[in-house]
Amino acid sequence: MASAELQGKYQKLAQEYSKLRAQNQVLKKGVVDEQASSAALKEQLKMKDQSLRKLQQEMDSLTFRNLQLAKRVELLQDELALSEPRGKKNKKSGESSSQLSQEQKSVFDEDLQKKIEENERLHIQFFEADEHHRHVEAELRSRLATLETEAAQHQAVIDGLTRKYMETIEKLQSDKAKLEVKSQTLEKEAKECRLRTEECQLQLKNLHEDLSGRLEESLSIINEKVPFNDTKCHLYNALNVPLHNRRHQLKMRDIAGQALAFVQDLVPALLNFHTYTEQRIQIFPVDSAIDTISPLNQKFSQYLHENASYVRPLEEGMLHLFESITEDTVTVLETTVKLKMFSDHLTSYVRFLRKILPYQLKSLEEECESSLCTPALRARNLELSQDMKRMTAVFEKLQTYVTLLTLPSTEPDGLLRTNYTSVLTNVGAALHGFHDVMKDISKHYSQKASIEHELPTATQKLVTTNDCILSSAVTLTNGAGKIASFFGNNVDYFIASLSYGPKTASGFISPLSAECMLQYKKKAAAYMKSLRTPLAESVPYGEAVANRRVLLSSTESREGLAQQVQQSLEKISKLEQEKEHWMLEAQLAKIKLEKENQRIADRLRGTTSAQLPGLAQENATVPIASSQEEAAAKVLTEPVQSTTLVGMLTRTPDSEAPDVESREDLIKSHYMARIAELTSQLQLADSKSVHFYAECRALSKRLALAEKSKETLTEEMRLASQNISRLQDELMTTKRSYEDQLSMMSDHLCSMNETLSKQREEIDTLKMASKGNSKKTRNR
Repeated sequence: MASAELQGKYQKLAQEYSKLRAQNQVLKKGVVDEQASSAALKEQLKMKDQSLRKLQQEMDSLTFRNLQLAKRVELLQDELALSEPRGKKNKKSGESSSQLSQEQKSVFDEDLQKKIEENERLHIQFFEADEHHRHVEAELRSRLATLETEAAQHQAVIDGLTRKYMETIEKLQSDKAKLEVKSQTLEKEAKECRLRTEECQLQLKNLHEDLSGRLEESLSIINEKVPFNDTKCHLYNALNVPLHNRRHQLKMRDIAGQALAFVQDLVPALLNFHTYTEQRIQIFPVDSAIDTISPLNQKFSQYLHENASYVRPLEEGMLHLFESITEDTVTVLETTVKLKMFSDHLTSYVRFLRKILPYQLKSLEEECESSLCTPALRARNLELSQDMKRMTAVFEKLQTYVTLLTLPSTEPDGLLRTNYTSVLTNVGAALHGFHDVMKDISKHYSQKASIEHELPTATQKLVTTNDCILSSAVTLTNGAGKIASFFGNNVDYFIASLSYGPKTASGFISPLSAECMLQYKKKAAAYMKSLRTPLAESVPYGEAVANRRVLLSSTESREGLAQQVQQSLEKISKLEQEKEHWMLEAQLAKIKLEKENQRIADRLRGTTSAQLPGLAQENATVPIASSQEEAAAKVLTEPVQSTTLVGMLTRTPDSEAPDVESREDLIKSHYMARIAELTSQLQLADSKSVHFYAECRALSKRLALAEKSKETLTEEMRLASQNISRLQDELMTTKRSYEDQLSMMSDHLCSMNETLSKQREEIDTLKMASKGNSKKTRNR
């Protein structure tokens, strides 16, 4: 092992050395190229200097020529001045001579004008050449400076790499010496190992002979004693109990629990979506409280009202499936019989979606045909109709694949084991499609709701219903996304766990054999448990008989007490019901008593004055009746209150009190209004609680992800700090080497600056001379 590690380390070092050598060659080539470019630039600078000197010489020649021309012009002017007095003396002779002088003057003027123009042109050419030379000189100097800096950097890198190469070479040489020493030791160990292998080969031969003899003996015993071998036939082998994998069962139960939680989140969202859709149909485009809705919407509302009978069984089916997966069972597709129940409930829900789909599409078309529908709202309705079609198609696809997964537990020949993987993959694709469809529905419905809220006829009830539908659609989207991601994360485990079964056979052949295997497994577990339990101490026969009699009497008395408790509970429930009934009867009787007292008071007031003495005698003789009348008067004057769980009603008697039927209608209407208010509050609270629960779960998951990311970031920060410290050390070493190189480069730059200053002085002198010449020519 040590030799292999050293050899690997040596190979790595050799690879690094080869890489560094290749980089060194590249850098050397770059330095050579830069040096060649700097030499070329120097040559260009020399050529520019030569061209500048040529231009200077031309300038000198032009200035000399200008001087000559100026002298000639002066001579001509002198001759002209001398010829003028002569002309005065001889006018006649002067006329001819003046004509000649004018001709000569015109010729001289033309010649002078040409020379002046040529001089200006030469000045312009000289100025342009001077500017171009300055620009080229500046560019060459800047390029020379950059090339010198790059050459210095490349030289510093080359020096660092050569130093590093020397260090690596020394290190490799030392490692090579160590490896040679270790190779010698390993050769000695290899010789010892050869000796040991020879001994082991001898022992292996002896063991092989011994085991072959034992094998022949065991085969003869099996052939003579064993009646049949059930591993040869896969039908018998399918009945063998496989090894118990507790970890696999716990994992499958955990996955089933997560799936149950997701379905429990999805079912209320579906219920709310269908229920609030039904409420919306009663409100828009025609409010059922103001006008009758169309027969189509009435039928659609009737079907939507039945959604709970199709949606809630999905949760029940998943719950039964979760309860069927226990630690003691073997969970494969052939043994998950309860999956058939969930598949049937899903099939019934898909039928429900197919039944309501045409009504839903026609309802959206009816909304589009109404006068309140705008073009934008009509476009949103068309998008929603397409989304509803896609949603039904996705559920049909999902139901098809779930039905295929139930075939191994019901019809063994319905689905081959080779197709399990493709079916599970298609289930994951269908769940992702369901998530995409719900995202589109949420998006389009939010746009539709925002457009409807801007309508002038939009009521608060419509706004609230749209918000509830949108919240349920968002909840459905989140639930579908969670289920799709959950199934996608676990599909590989599902595919791998399908091979869990008998080892030598191709799996459980039929549901009947799988059921028999589970029964045998339970019997084997019970048998092993009975073997592990210690035997109880024996009891004498007489004592056992006495204990049996006491046990029978106690069980009989316990059963009797249980029956009495059950009967008493039934009586209590009946009495509670009767109590509620008689409380209502008492309230009705109280109302009747109020009416009767009112009637008696009216009769007493309507009596004549002649009957007053007789009534006084009656009151004297029968005090009990008078006391009853006084009580009736008190009842008439005092208000009567009725307190219930729904609220408190205060009734004040009046001469124009309603009859019993009107009071019952009033109480009934009050109760119905209160019940409607409470149901609306309950629905709103349920939707809010579902929304808050989904948000809380999402926040908890985000918090867990944030904690994980925090841990990873702390680890990355620690690694980054280590890298920073390492880079700082390397920077210090490179800084020292760079300082040495910079000192050398500074000396070189000083020498270059001196040469450049000398060249600048020469150029300045040339420029001053050229400027002086140009000024002289201009003055002339």
